[in-house]
Amino acid sequence: MDLLDPVPRHLQCRRSRQKSFARGGSLSMIDRNTLLLLAGGLLLLCAAPTPAQQVAAVPLEVPRLDQIPTASTSAAHLAQQPAEPSQAQAPAQPDAEELDEVTVTGTGTYRRSRSSTATKTDTPILDTPQSIQVIPRQVIEDQGTVRLRDALRNVSGVYLQSTDGNIGEYFNIRGFSARSYTNAFLSSGTDSLLSLDTANIERVEVLKGPSSVLFGRAEPSGVVNYVTKRPLPAPYAAVAFTAGSYNFYRTTADLSGPLTSDGALAYRLNVAYEDANSFRGVQGRRVFFAPVLEWKIGPDTKLNFEIEHNRDNRVFDPGLFAVGTGVAPVPYSRLYADPRGLIFGYATRATAVLEHRFAENLTMRTGGRYANYLESFPLQFTPGELLADNRTLVLAYLEGNQFYENVAFQNDLVWRAQTGSVDHTVLFGLELSKFATGFAGTFGSANSIDIFQPPPYTYEFPPASERFPFMGNTTTSGFGVYLQDQISFSDNLKLVLGGRYDTVSAPFTDLLAGTVNPSEGQAFSPRVGLLYKPAANVSLFANFNQSFAPSFGRSATGTPFLPTRGTGYELGAKAELLGGRLFANLALYKIAKANVVTRDPANPGFSIQVGEQESQGIELDLTGEILPGWNLIASYAYTDAKISRDNTFPVGNRLPTAPLHGGSLWSAYRVSEGALAGWGVGAGVFAVGERFGDLDNSFSVPGYTRVDAALYYRRGWLNAAINFKNLLGTQYIEAATFRYAVHPGAPFTVQGTFEVRF
Repeated sequence: MDLLDPVPRHLQCRRSRQKSFARGGSLSMIDRNTLLLLAGGLLLLCAAPTPAQQVAAVPLEVPRLDQIPTASTSAAHLAQQPAEPSQAQAPAQPDAEELDEVTVTGTGTYRRSRSSTATKTDTPILDTPQSIQVIPRQVIEDQGTVRLRDALRNVSGVYLQSTDGNIGEYFNIRGFSARSYTNAFLSSGTDSLLSLDTANIERVEVLKGPSSVLFGRAEPSGVVNYVTKRPLPAPYAAVAFTAGSYNFYRTTADLSGPLTSDGALAYRLNVAYEDANSFRGVQGRRVFFAPVLEWKIGPDTKLNFEIEHNRDNRVFDPGLFAVGTGVAPVPYSRLYADPRGLIFGYATRATAVLEHRFAENLTMRTGGRYANYLESFPLQFTPGELLADNRTLVLAYLEGNQFYENVAFQNDLVWRAQTGSVDHTVLFGLELSKFATGFAGTFGSANSIDIFQPPPYTYEFPPASERFPFMGNTTTSGFGVYLQDQISFSDNLKLVLGGRYDTVSAPFTDLLAGTVNPSEGQAFSPRVGLLYKPAANVSLFANFNQSFAPSFGRSATGTPFLPTRGTGYELGAKAELLGGRLFANLALYKIAKANVVTRDPANPGFSIQVGEQESQGIELDLTGEILPGWNLIASYAYTDAKISRDNTFPVGNRLPTAPLHGGSLWSAYRVSEGALAGWGVGAGVFAVGERFGDLDNSFSVPGYTRVDAALYYRRGWLNAAINFKNLLGTQYIEAATFRYAVHPGAPFTVQGTFEVRF
């Protein structure tokens, strides 16, 4: 039986990620005082009753959205988080990576030269033998980004896979599902359950291809890493307000500075409040805050403690659905789900990281993370099944709640050494994690409606005899150990060798049937990367990587499944152009995923491990500054992702979500002197080709081209912007998860931002 078989299909489409959560962490051997520092903050969050204690209860008593008190800031709440103060105010950081995080207000470049995501060490992107793209804060602000899907559309081969019914965000890279991480160090499945807020995001880094050596169990697509804002050494404050189409209001505040006279203790606090409707008539409200403390205990020791809390209440909206081989021929704004059917989500993440330098060439980084997510859906009516006449829609009824809880530890030791004329950067790491998830509720089939009849609709409860309970939980435990050596034979020849061993156990318990389905796996994942620089500003690279992900469920014979394995090959070139202001990355790749699990057609309710999927393509990314004040970010991807072996779906069928062609071009220019100093403009085009919505290729959604534009005024303490999104009013589909979850994109919208800095 598959992991989510006890759950109705319309809940499976929202929560299928329960199959692949639990990002690893590791427990390091450190002294008692340090361990207390790491654990102290986590215990503060654990003091209240855990979600595990609540899930077995009747669905939570929660108010409707119109019963929730509104914040005192009435009709105005803004979106675009400010850029950080100028580099003249920036902290004196020990390495270039941290310096690179600082955005220069009004003249910030899109170019970022370093990243730690690809190697977990501070390494120039030009010297990294793998494709990695960075979306800095300046792009997020210039494009008026509120949700991360709008930031990631700037990266080649990355597409929105699902909105999880208007609640979360899931992405697809090179044809396969991608996992999200925070600060490239600790992560959990809760990072995607409720869409992350952009208020405290400093930049987004995307690493392409299998990456299990550093990130453990994951799909062969790559990883999305969110890097959050750090405390500043000088006092800083900014308050912003955004208002937009469809009653969109958002307010944010960003405060930072030292807490002690010597600057040893500093803080950062980001806060956001959002109250918004949408073109589909669904309302949502969000409260977010993220405090950070940084304590420089000594010249060689630093402790960071960070909390993120997100309270999000909004209507569950699975979108439209497929009719025949395309999207239902109805207005894209039509809502079939009950507009009163709220999802109440509460996410909390607490992270403590200790960094210590034992010697000039030996450092340690030890971290612990606790995360939980509690979701309640007290009453929902959503699209269930379209009958053969292609106009009668049977509604589904659902109520219940679910929880996710994660504890993870990780320890990295970095040693820089020389053997003769050869330089080494050796990384040794341990990870330990435990992740629990559970759900409980009832579901059933409700009344039917005519899809061509405009709303309002009637929503009728099914009889008590036709309401069915579901209840289950999974606890995933994982351990990983990895070793990597970045070898520099000379300035122009570099080699990366790495390997990792993982073990994972993830039994699923059906609490109603009283059965336990075991799932265990272990794997060794290697990594080899070679880079040659024919010139100081050009590098040629090749790599081989493997990934590992546990397979959940069981076969009809009761035999546990093997882990899925991803194998990737990549060839590419990188170049710093225009004196280093513009960066280009060109890559050719091929990825194969084996041991794929699908439903068993001969034994309903069971699964089989049937075959393989593959993806190959070419990608190009350009990022940087053409001339002073003139920034550019552009991408193109050709993605040929398909089934290569299967006994259920036809070989050659394309993998869902991934179009053959996709690309983007965004450019912004700001005047730095003269009568027009402070003014700026931006414009961009985002294109996505036709995509299939399921493995059966039973339907597809058309490609689209979207045009955006912006007008800025940024000078001194004032930052103002007007963003015009989907300027031509293109009707398009953002993502298609399956036949009953087709997510339409918004029409033409206007968003205005006003920010003051102190």
